[in-house]
Amino acid sequence: NITLAIVGVFAMIAAASPNFTALAIFAALWSVGVGGNFPVDSAIFLEFLPATHQWLLTVLAIWSAFGALIASLVAWAILPNFSCEATATECKRSDNMGWRYYLILMGGLMIILWIFRFFVFKLHESPKYLMGRGKLQEAVTVIHAVAKYNGRDADLTVEQLEEAGAPREISERTKEEDAQALRPPAMDTSALGAFRRTLREYDSSLIKMLFATPKLAFSTSLIIAVWAIIGLAVPLYNAFIPYYLSSRGAAYGDGSVYITYRNNVIIGLVALPAAPFGGWAVEIPRVGRKGTLSVFTILTGVFLFLSTTARTSNALLGWNCGYSFANNVMWAALYTVTPELFPTKVRGTGNGLASSANRIFGVMSPIIALYADLTTEIPIFVSGALFLLAGIVALLLPFEPRGKASL
Repeated sequence: NITLAIVGVFAMIAAASPNFTALAIFAALWSVGVGGNFPVDSAIFLEFLPATHQWLLTVLAIWSAFGALIASLVAWAILPNFSCEATATECKRSDNMGWRYYLILMGGLMIILWIFRFFVFKLHESPKYLMGRGKLQEAVTVIHAVAKYNGRDADLTVEQLEEAGAPREISERTKEEDAQALRPPAMDTSALGAFRRTLREYDSSLIKMLFATPKLAFSTSLIIAVWAIIGLAVPLYNAFIPYYLSSRGAAYGDGSVYITYRNNVIIGLVALPAAPFGGWAVEIPRVGRKGTLSVFTILTGVFLFLSTTARTSNALLGWNCGYSFANNVMWAALYTVTPELFPTKVRGTGNGLASSANRIFGVMSPIIALYADLTTEIPIFVSGALFLLAGIVALLLPFEPRGKASL
């Protein structure tokens, strides 16, 4: 919940930035919230889904596309009217307030969403996570609360969970002793105790569990590699889409701020059906999560290569629409397959590692763009090649989660 507040607060503070350095610092701070929200949401959502409905995790990505569309619409409404033209010889602060208004509006929206999510909609902890931690009573309470919310009855008890987890063979131990063995040991609940547990878990058990077997270690390494490569490829193009549209559009005679952000809105609209399509694609036999992820990651790169052949503004827009659709199907499949590859107890940790790799490699994108020269097509070719590489790596994943319940 706190991640939305982090984004909102620092985005609005960034609107008052006196210089680019301050803006970059606040952007880094709000990115902490963005980076934390994605992996946590996908993990929690998956753990509440039965195996027959895990494809809904793919469709969940439609909200990301919807959010990007809203951002593009707000930018289209504000930036052309409150920004200096790129060709202007002089740009006063009072004539260039658009980006400040934009950050205030989008940051305010995040605060509203945080208020709604924190105070209106109660988000329960995952029952699978609670059971993995030995918190059986809390898991039962959550199951009953979810059942009640959906108008159903649930008769699950702690005793039933203890029985299900107790040894099946004949034993000299009593039922009480079995129950005690399933419960976690006495825990130091002080702040210092919690801090020590966190360090111990992240230094040993949680990270090690991601590499517990050769196959799991290979799977973990590959999915982190996919996230890292995509993290390098996406910002190398996405972060500069307005610049590419504007500079190429200017060469074709229509590179105004208004046209640039209008085209951005069109690209955002094309992305909306991508998530439902991805939800259907990941359930296709012999295609599944891996096939969908691989095919559409490669297609994303192909559309980038094709965009360099555009000689008119409309052709460039068309190739970018193809890129937008393929890219959003790719993200939908990636957000589906990633949490499914990790056991419940370390799902949040695995998602966090993958997301961190994505962000760390994303930092390198502006450096590549700077040295490759944005006025050329080299950054686009590099980004396209990285997408092709990520698609090939995705095919090597040893697990296909389709049709299997997440553990």
